[in-house]
Amino acid sequence: MVTLQRTAGPDQIRRVDRRRALTLVVSPPDGLSLEETIEILETKVEPEIRKLLPDDGEISYYGSADDLENALGSMSRSFTLAIIVLYLLMSALFRSFVDSLLVIAALPLAMVGGVALLRIMGSPMDLLTMIGFITLLGLVVNNAILLVHQTRTAEREGLDRRSSVEQAVRRRLRPILMSTMTSLFGMLPLLLIPGPGSEVYEGLAAVIVGGMAVSTIFTLIFLPSLLRMGETEQSERLGSGQTPVAG
Repeated sequence: MVTLQRTAGPDQIRRVDRRRALTLVVSPPDGLSLEETIEILETKVEPEIRKLLPDDGEISYYGSADDLENALGSMSRSFTLAIIVLYLLMSALFRSFVDSLLVIAALPLAMVGGVALLRIMGSPMDLLTMIGFITLLGLVVNNAILLVHQTRTAEREGLDRRSSVEQAVRRRLRPILMSTMTSLFGMLPLLLIPGPGSEVYEGLAAVIVGGMAVSTIFTLIFLPSLLRMGETEQSERLGSGQTPVAG
């Protein structure tokens, strides 16, 4: 005698690396970025699924999640390469490795400001946010270049280092504030005013606003202090009748 029993089962058996596999397709809801979706899956969903898996079971992410990870890695390498190219370019223009380092020194604090505001706003680290960091790289160095160039120009004209730095700050304060305010007020609407699609660009705006605000403080306070390094040695050379050397 034969007994038939109807049950539910898979219409096909999939294997990955010769192991049985089950595929779950997850589509992020509207208003939720891919980065946030992956974070929710990893922190809330994955632990519950692992309880049901055998001891040798594995969970892997493919599709858009895998593409996002590769894109972020590529952007990180591009960011590092951009810093190296920028340093070499500054060294060629200033003809001084020290002055180039002074310009590049504005970048770490700008990165801190961008990351801090990014965390405060709760924005994810997605592809547009990485593009924001690369954009910030080009914006931040402009103010530092203005101060360094004006200081060295004044030194070549015969001023001592202290007077050169003071003159550079006085003459370049207005253009520095103008460029900073232009960037800040241009990005604040994306950061503060909600609207359709605004969450996509919120991270980019947070990086630029936070980075520019912190880097401007560095440029006007910390960078002049770095530019005055060697002031004592220069004063001694001037006292002995030697020609001052810029840089």
